[in-house]
Amino acid sequence: MDTFALNLLAADHGQRFSGVTTFVGEDATGSFGIQAHHARFMTTLVFGLARFRLAADAWHYVAMPGAVLYFNGNELSISTRHFLIDTDLGRISGLLEQQLFREEEKLHTTRDSLQRMEQAMLKRMLALKSKTPWQ
Repeated sequence: MDTFALNLLAADHGQRFSGVTTFVGEDATGSFGIQAHHARFMTTLVFGLARFRLAADAWHYVAMPGAVLYFNGNELSISTRHFLIDTDLGRISGLLEQQLFREEEKLHTTRDSLQRMEQAMLKRMLALKSKTPWQ
């Protein structure tokens, strides 16, 4: 069976896999698969799991918070902020759930902080308006 190379690239590390036979991912239009000699292709992957298989090996699952995927010259490159790889679907699903929970907590904290800043600005603007001498 024909194979291709897979490059997983993150901000802090990268991994290269040779002998990949199949890659399955998901973008905004749904799930798709890539095999060797696929036409040039580029898309953005959604937050979640993708998977790939090496020649005579089990599926390898990749958890990532979205990514840019580019296939050209029988080489697949995926660029993301960070990723986790495991052959155990249950274990990586748990790790992905924890990662999603942490990102949701960060988002909630950021929203709270922005809301407090907005309220403080409004109070300050009202205080400045009440002190304006030309009223």
